[in-house]
Amino acid sequence: MVGMQKRSDFHFKYPPNIHELDLATMVNMFRSRGEPRKAPAGEYFACAYSHELLKEAKWWFGLYFSQHIWDALLTKGSEGFPLTNIELNVLGHIYMSEDEAPHREYIEKNAGATEKLAYLVVNDLRSFGFISEDDSGFLRITPRGEKALNGIARRIYEKRFLPEMLTDEPLPDDPKIEQAQKKDKEQTSLF
Repeated sequence: MVGMQKRSDFHFKYPPNIHELDLATMVNMFRSRGEPRKAPAGEYFACAYSHELLKEAKWWFGLYFSQHIWDALLTKGSEGFPLTNIELNVLGHIYMSEDEAPHREYIEKNAGATEKLAYLVVNDLRSFGFISEDDSGFLRITPRGEKALNGIARRIYEKRFLPEMLTDEPLPDDPKIEQAQKKDKEQTSLF
């Protein structure tokens, strides 16, 4: 799906190679996003956007942001939750399916992220009150979730949410390793 033309690149983004992380590392980094970090004595962090040197910064998957830039990256209606295009996809797919609540598995497969990351995103959006999940795994967007969805849509596309904003570009769950081709087909088994 080609989707709409993005109007702004000033929003949080997950690393493009996040699928290379093992689950434990991904969970740890995901849970640590937004944490304030202090630079070691005699050292500084640099803000990923302003490039200004900082003694304290907010952390995002190995990047550092000044408090001012972090606050500016947060979108209207997000209530302090750092939203990306993945959250836009999750919230948008649920919003589009309001007549019949979609199942969590469908949403995770269509999030535009690896299923591991999509699982974490869905859990976080649920625990933050942007979506609700029933006992059977069906998801609904809440009024708070609609405000958050429209906030990230406005930031990226300068419009309220529209279905054309959804992207269907799943990332690989595991890097593919090419099999070496055997030259000598007659190899004796050692077992």
